[in-house]
Amino acid sequence: MSLSSDIKEYALCLGYDRVGFTTADRFPLLEKELTERSHMYDWMASHFLRAADPRNILPEARSIVVLVHDYYRHSYPKNMVGKVGRFYQSWGGTPPQPIHQARNRLLGEFLGSQGCRVGLGLPSRPSGARAGATNYGKNCFAFAEGIGSFINIIALAIDKELEYDTPTLDVRCPEACTLCIDSCPTGALYEPLRMNPYRCVTFNTYAIPGSYFGQGQEVLPLELREGMGTWVFGCDVCQQVCPRNQAKLKAKLPPNAYLEYIADDFHLERLLNITNEQHHRMYNLLAINYINDKRYIRRNAAVALGNQGNKGAVPALIQAMQDPDELIRGHAAWALGRIGGSQAKQALEASLSQETSEYVIGEIKAALAAS
Repeated sequence: MSLSSDIKEYALCLGYDRVGFTTADRFPLLEKELTERSHMYDWMASHFLRAADPRNILPEARSIVVLVHDYYRHSYPKNMVGKVGRFYQSWGGTPPQPIHQARNRLLGEFLGSQGCRVGLGLPSRPSGARAGATNYGKNCFAFAEGIGSFINIIALAIDKELEYDTPTLDVRCPEACTLCIDSCPTGALYEPLRMNPYRCVTFNTYAIPGSYFGQGQEVLPLELREGMGTWVFGCDVCQQVCPRNQAKLKAKLPPNAYLEYIADDFHLERLLNITNEQHHRMYNLLAINYINDKRYIRRNAAVALGNQGNKGAVPALIQAMQDPDELIRGHAAWALGRIGGSQAKQALEASLSQETSEYVIGEIKAALAAS
């Protein structure tokens, strides 16, 4: 057997669903897009531009190995759907605990045993299409035929020649379909294959100060809060409406025992008052490790409670108005104004009389005007 066959056989044995190979050539279209829309990607543009040439990642690179995993194999707890994106529920964080990360590690060890040097950090979606493992969707996601877009893609540079697959660079969405664009709650998707991450719900849930994504925003932009719905981490809207995902979404799948075990932790009021222990568990066993400070989980939960509109959450938000963290008080004030009612209004007025933070005072006054 050839090295290509050996890699493919072992990867499929590990549980990957698609395996493809392509050259280690540059990605000129990615470079062009990043250059032309640099104002939207300045938070990571230098990293993305560097990775657009695989030889910046591995100078000896000659091939790219692309591995695709279908993570939507189980149903998701109702209490977590609409709050945490399915990817982040499915894809664990830190090895050796989560099985998905262990799969990646085993594949890396196998490549090493075959004498391959390996480079990580390549652009996954362009690599997947050029390796024939995925194609494109108008919602900016990659799709694997017969699976959909609920996939994870790993792209590795190696220093060996392989037998290359035929690229699938086309967009296979129904020609007239614009459901993803029409349904994007914040207008982040503004045309096919074009997204402004600064308006994306997912980006705004976890692009926080000091995060992997650079100096994100501490205070959620007012104009985006309503569109963020009940999402606390991630967003699946453009994938949920996509015709290419309906077979997966409607399939009768068995429950995920681990997610069912922890689902109670994802009631919004619990997330508003998340403990260090709960945050540690989420951080290590779900792919929520972009948020290393629980105050941002709490911030997002406050906005989600406001959008949920349940007056039963008012007491928890009133309690949050006494929190020592002004970020929590400010977003709780917004949520109370969004829910409205006499109890919320009285709480806001009482808080205003004793508030010392100019930021929170502004949030309270705006909330009172809205309630």
